[in-house]
Amino acid sequence: MNFGGSSGDGTGNRMGLTGGNGTVNDGRLRRWGAVMLTAVSAAVAAPLSVAVANPGGPMVPVVVRGQSPACTSAVADAVTSRGGRMTRTLDILGGGAATVPSGAVATLRSAPCVAAVTPDGALAPASDGTYDPTADTGSLYNTTLAIGAQVAWSQGYTGQGVGVALIDTGVSRVQGLRGRGHVINGLDVSFDSQSSTLTHRDGDGHGTFMAGIIAGNDKFNAQSGSSQGNGNSRYAGDTRDFVGVAPDAHIVSVKIGDANGVADVSQVIAAIDWVVQHRDDPGLNIRVLNLSYGTTSQQSYELDPLAFATEVAWQSGIVVVAAAGNQGTGANGLTDPAYDPYVIAVGAASTNRSDATSDDTVAGFSSYGDGVRNPDVLAPGVHIESLRVAGSTIDQKYGSTATVAGRYFLGSGTSQAAAIVSGAAALLLDAQNMTPDQVKQALMQSASPLANAPTAAQGAGEINVRTALASGADGPAQTFVRSTGLGTLEATRGGLHVVDTNGVALTGEQDIFGNGWDSAAMAQAELSGTAWAGGTFNGAAWSGAAWSGAAWSGAAWSGAGWSGAGWSGAAWSGAAWSGAAWSGAAWSDDTWS
Repeated sequence: MNFGGSSGDGTGNRMGLTGGNGTVNDGRLRRWGAVMLTAVSAAVAAPLSVAVANPGGPMVPVVVRGQSPACTSAVADAVTSRGGRMTRTLDILGGGAATVPSGAVATLRSAPCVAAVTPDGALAPASDGTYDPTADTGSLYNTTLAIGAQVAWSQGYTGQGVGVALIDTGVSRVQGLRGRGHVINGLDVSFDSQSSTLTHRDGDGHGTFMAGIIAGNDKFNAQSGSSQGNGNSRYAGDTRDFVGVAPDAHIVSVKIGDANGVADVSQVIAAIDWVVQHRDDPGLNIRVLNLSYGTTSQQSYELDPLAFATEVAWQSGIVVVAAAGNQGTGANGLTDPAYDPYVIAVGAASTNRSDATSDDTVAGFSSYGDGVRNPDVLAPGVHIESLRVAGSTIDQKYGSTATVAGRYFLGSGTSQAAAIVSGAAALLLDAQNMTPDQVKQALMQSASPLANAPTAAQGAGEINVRTALASGADGPAQTFVRSTGLGTLEATRGGLHVVDTNGVALTGEQDIFGNGWDSAAMAQAELSGTAWAGGTFNGAAWSGAAWSGAAWSGAAWSGAGWSGAGWSGAAWSGAAWSGAAWSGAAWSDDTWS
């Protein structure tokens, strides 16, 4: 499962859980089910150690990832030959944590067997001081203005006290997400979690990007834990600070994706179940769940285990927002779990580089429904700006064309659109106590239909928070057929799988530990709120400390490759990046949005 839909300015969704032909698309809708291929050539497997002149500079902490677990020793040689030292070796990363001279970072990134070098610690890129968000149609300032969020702020509704669970690649402590209590780290079941230097941190960049859209807030005071400013005027019209859709909401970060955005469906379900069981913990108050990715499940939502997990969350009082997918106009339908009719399925709209909404259109990559299950609403999803994680995977790959004013990043996809709707839901919940069904109805009834766009592409239309606030919380409960969750985990994966160091894919009815998956028993545990018991899920302790060394269940899962589809550094799912934008080509059915 790859996260695709997010950053780079392109149109990407990097979380790509969309299965199908096995091609990874990034619109950040990457697929749920796979880690990168671990095949290594003989030359790479046994590289020569080459002495490199020490370029000097202060020592800086970094995390060095190899191209496969077989690269561990080669990575260590590359570090020491540049005057650095390994502080912790992790075979599953094919590298580990290190300190190196700052002047050696650039050459280390190009060393044989090295896949990436990222800062080990918070790094805040500085703004160039000349950026004007009012002149940038992709800025969060203009986005929140267009959807009516600034009207909600002026009325005093900023998401205060509402917890938004973000199941993603983690959240880094960058400017705009640093306030005390603004981001709360929950569960980490990612492949990174066995390393204390990687736990909760966003090595990929997708999760931080989404968190910034939902609740970024430069005004949040890191010392007092409260927002600075005077009353309702502290956000509306602010052109200086970065402000997300629901700036006073708090993010509950649940990490499933590693530094390459990769995860298996079993990890996603475990994360959702954790959110449900901990929604009312002191200080959390989780009322919204953002899922910016999806799979191309091969079974009906009425059977699908992932859809079932999201329905349990919905019935527990949590508004579930899911990206519709980045498959374009094809008749493939929405991704899983967006195809479940209970959740809010979000497609992407293009502002066409103007401040007016009258010329907005459905984004070319946004997935169409099948005429029965369509996107519920649209939100802006093209050339959206959010917070950058300097040195992250997407930053290293696309930062040269996607970085804006030093600290921001551009991205396109239904991932971004879903994050915007999650923020909008938090605003509505701040305004009044509403059920998930009522939030969905308010957003749909108040949406603005786009001219000349079919219902299969836009659902009710583009969201309008101002009119949603006025629509009230009346309306009947949804009465769709409920999912049983009795289908197979393999069908949910939709074609992408994590692979071990021997290239063997994780398939069938088993989780990442190799434990058997009983859909009926799991569904019953989810309904009774006992899926997590004493720190265990499906019979195993899913915590970083409990995962031994570099292996899980005897097989080290690699974050360097996909089963059946390799990731190209220059393209996501076959759509090459061009200039400063992500290709407008339709994302394949195996992309996460």
